[in-house]
Amino acid sequence: MSKKRGLSLEEKRTRMMEFFFEKKDCFQLKELEKQCQKEKGITSMSVKDVLTSLVDDAMVDTDKIGTSVYFWAFPSKASQNRKRKLNDLGKNLEELERKKSNLANAICKAKMGKEESADRTQVLADLSRAQDERDKLRLEVDKYKECDPEVLEAMKKEALIAKEAANRWTDNIFATKSWIKRKFAFEDSVIDKQFGIPEDFDYLE
Repeated sequence: MSKKRGLSLEEKRTRMMEFFFEKKDCFQLKELEKQCQKEKGITSMSVKDVLTSLVDDAMVDTDKIGTSVYFWAFPSKASQNRKRKLNDLGKNLEELERKKSNLANAICKAKMGKEESADRTQVLADLSRAQDERDKLRLEVDKYKECDPEVLEAMKKEALIAKEAANRWTDNIFATKSWIKRKFAFEDSVIDKQFGIPEDFDYLE
């Protein structure tokens, strides 16, 4: 024999709302735990959780009077809530319909002038050829970039800077050789051989 299935949370919520609508009265938690189990089959242990979920969803009202907390829900308020929700959903639907219409219009405008035709196909082909020709010309220009006066001037400046840097190092090397000669009394040929300095080593002209 199969075990009887318990009530789902939604079924418990529905039954508790039925209880409030039928009684049209205010109740404390202990009263609800006792009466909802007896009349609606909601276990007393789950009443608090079900009640909390209904309060959170503004389906059941609650207030503290003195040291006691009371809960209630009347059909008139539920009806108002449903009407308000339907009204909100109606407004949302209208807004979505408006957005849908605007998007449809935007799509139609975007498609205007882009219909497939012999003229459009020809224009696209001409555009593609023009783009290919542009790319070829750019490559051709790049080949002759070295002859560009601005490029040549920049290369001259870079060459001058490199020459000045090389001559500064030449100065340093000659100064170092002079110091070695004074300190250790070595000949130039010995120093050149030891440090791999060419015989024709000199300043750049």
